[in-house]
Amino acid sequence: MDENLVDYYAELLYDYHFLKQPLQKADAIFVLGSHDPSVADYAVELYKEGWANYIIFSGGVVRPVGELRNLTPKSEADAFFDIAIKAGVPAEAIILDNEATNTGENFSCTRKILKEKGFDFQHFILLQKPYMVRRTYATALVQFAEFNFISIAKPDSYAQYIARCAENNISKERVISNMTGDLQRLKIYPEKGFLVAMEIPENVWEAYEKLIEMGFEGRMAN
Repeated sequence: MDENLVDYYAELLYDYHFLKQPLQKADAIFVLGSHDPSVADYAVELYKEGWANYIIFSGGVVRPVGELRNLTPKSEADAFFDIAIKAGVPAEAIILDNEATNTGENFSCTRKILKEKGFDFQHFILLQKPYMVRRTYATALVQFAEFNFISIAKPDSYAQYIARCAENNISKERVISNMTGDLQRLKIYPEKGFLVAMEIPENVWEAYEKLIEMGFEGRMAN
């Protein structure tokens, strides 16, 4: 397999997925759970820079030993909580949702917890992996429409993000398969009402098809 060609197509998907919205101060940094601990690292960085007074970690998926820097299996939210506490974020500044198992539930479960705890947040920084920024934004337009939000990730280039993932034992193959899966969801989920339709440029869709032909289809929706 021509790795240069793989990277060419993958970078097209990466750049499309990664909306570049400017940072804005918010009530909370809302971190949608995943297998990538660098998302929690960036949440800590933003918190310490004063972009928000609270961090929300949402994610009930339990990751196995070796993922998210865990010695024992933990939910995404709990693992991210540990990362933030170790980095000096006070526990009282962290809100946890350990129930959500998908992006839609990240929003619905978090809304429920905020209501139960009496938080009247209106402005959010939605934080995810770079290649999930667009789908997070499109989902929030449906699931979080009553709030103000931006959708962001740590401003890594494709090469920087692949290198960062390698440091966390996340393979390039896994990242690319996740990216094709996310593009497929952007294509088919609007008709299910899960998210707002996003225009997909022809060259991005062609890159997706080439990557599928190369076998990067490990995370496709049914």
